[in-house]
Amino acid sequence: MSPAATALVADLKRANVLASVQSLLSWDEQVYLPSDSAARRAEQSALLAELHHREATNPRIGESLAALESLGADAAEDERVLRRQARKDYDRLTKLPAEFVAEKARLDSASYHAWAAARAARDFAQFAPFLERQLGMARREAELLGLADAYDHALDKHDPGITAARLETLFAELKRDLVPLARRIVAGRVPDRRAALCGFPVEQQGEFLREVTAALGFDYGRGRIDVSLHPFCSGDGHDIRMTTRFDADNPLDSLFSAIHETGHGLYEQGLAREWIGTPLGEAVGMGIHESQSRLWENQVARSRAFWQFWEPRFRARFAPRLDGMSSEELHRAINAVQPTLIRVDADEVTYNLHIILRFEIEQRLFRGELAVADLPATWNALAQELLGLTPAHDGEGCLQDVHWSGGAFGYFPSYCLGNMIAAQLWYAVRAALPGLDEDLAAGRFDRLLGWLRTQIHGRGRRLETEELVRAVTGEGISSRHLVRYLGERYLPLNGG
Repeated sequence: MSPAATALVADLKRANVLASVQSLLSWDEQVYLPSDSAARRAEQSALLAELHHREATNPRIGESLAALESLGADAAEDERVLRRQARKDYDRLTKLPAEFVAEKARLDSASYHAWAAARAARDFAQFAPFLERQLGMARREAELLGLADAYDHALDKHDPGITAARLETLFAELKRDLVPLARRIVAGRVPDRRAALCGFPVEQQGEFLREVTAALGFDYGRGRIDVSLHPFCSGDGHDIRMTTRFDADNPLDSLFSAIHETGHGLYEQGLAREWIGTPLGEAVGMGIHESQSRLWENQVARSRAFWQFWEPRFRARFAPRLDGMSSEELHRAINAVQPTLIRVDADEVTYNLHIILRFEIEQRLFRGELAVADLPATWNALAQELLGLTPAHDGEGCLQDVHWSGGAFGYFPSYCLGNMIAAQLWYAVRAALPGLDEDLAAGRFDRLLGWLRTQIHGRGRRLETEELVRAVTGEGISSRHLVRYLGERYLPLNGG
């Protein structure tokens, strides 16, 4: 590696150490922070954000980048990736004043607690001023960067190379095919016995999901799982923090939430550890990240083959609570379809309709077509149009998700992109690894994880979102694989 690249990597990693501490503070805020300590955490977060910004905009980074760029085509391939991606990050950060970064961190912390209180009170009006401020910050950020389209910038931060125009095309195609398929599946659905899954001790649920997630390949020597209001995964391959939530009368929720977050954790643990903190050891973006979590949660963990291995262990741990439920009834409960107002509780078939709803609202907010005060009414109307349901209160409507409290606009589309990419990868890996069902039925996940390590994790940020999908599957992102997968799995279970 050239001297310029060596110096660049050292400075990027130094800044990343501070970013990792920021991540730990955020994790603690949602898991362990005392209820009256929010103001102190906001100040801690603001100062740390300022310190991280100072390190990430160190002039030495600019000097190293200039030296690398002077090498032109003579630079090694990895060095070309470093300079291209690090330049994009550096130019963005150096255009944002430290005061702006600190203000944003302070607002994120205050907004999170305001959202939690508003959600508990089922009162959007309590949160509305914070959402207004987050929208203002998003627009200011785009202005500081000299960008005309604040929403395209928000999308690119989460999924490099993806624009609102590209999403409009993908989502229109998905909506065209998914809405009639979902209606057909919902109309033909067979009653399931999820309600019979009750009285499952939380401690035993935790033990079982740790057994499952460790078997999938999650390294608990470099990570842990705790409890939070909203399940999430944060950190990097050195230290991954996952959370789930428990309900004694809904054991599948904690399990599948944990498997979902494990997909994120496996991606981070699969990135090249020696390059963590640099583009060579970072995830591409959230669409690819979500493809990993959704593939493990849905294509793998809801399959008959997966439960052929895990059902006997599930029954043994929770006997006699499953004595009156057949294997087929358990499978139907795992793959039950029931439209719901709550995104995180949504089944695979209707889940993406929740994302289309949020995408349409975000676009209207950024275009100035929707006032924040009018958001609940618009949300409710779209919920009725897309899901056939109307929220009874804001808690099961526009306040249900944490994302906007942190100004994470443009994040929601990543979930739908992730579902599309997961299905596309699923058909690619099944073609590449014959006998995959037999692996799952025997509790062997190493071949699948190894393929993902090679095709996705090990590439770091060498390619942008759609470039990576094309490199792995031979085509750009398409909704048709997701529609095919949903039809193949859910029509036979629901009168199809």
